[in-house]
Amino acid sequence: MKLVVGLGNPGKRYDGTRHNVGFAVVDRLASAPGVNGFRERFDAEVAEWREDAEKILLVKPLTFMNLSGRVVREVVDYYQIELKDVLVICDDMALPLGKLRFRARGTHGGHNGLRDIQQHLGTTDYSRLRIGVDVPGHEGDAVDHVLGKFRPSEKTVIEDALQLAVQGVVMWVGHGIEKCMNEYNASEKSN
Repeated sequence: MKLVVGLGNPGKRYDGTRHNVGFAVVDRLASAPGVNGFRERFDAEVAEWREDAEKILLVKPLTFMNLSGRVVREVVDYYQIELKDVLVICDDMALPLGKLRFRARGTHGGHNGLRDIQQHLGTTDYSRLRIGVDVPGHEGDAVDHVLGKFRPSEKTVIEDALQLAVQGVVMWVGHGIEKCMNEYNASEKSN
């Protein structure tokens, strides 16, 4: 079994914000044929996706971004999922808009959702996919930036990135993180 966690904030107010790109990728994955609908479990929305004989859980924590770790820990423990089979998807202000970056492990890099997951798992040894949302226009505007919606001029870039992220997650399920890092991190098409 594999676990794909999209980070974001629950509620209509946060739909379409930079901070919710993880939710957006999971929503796109959940809309595919063969995926059952979301239901609430573990203080999260959870859907099951079957790819060949593999079962993949798609999870959107409902605890708000900065408290995502407890949900991830509960799902990992309940299903006894190995950390090599966990992928967390989140926004990243340090990456240019629409840039994808897969990593097999790493620090939270100042991202509060990843920080909480790291604290609850007690390790940084889980895969992550960061999606660039660009830096804020002015110093100190980080919160407003990530909780803000994409400008009309950015929508095409982010839509393309979300579609590419979906393809990347499918690749991760079938071929693992190394293949994703080779394909998407070095590729100019993810810029």
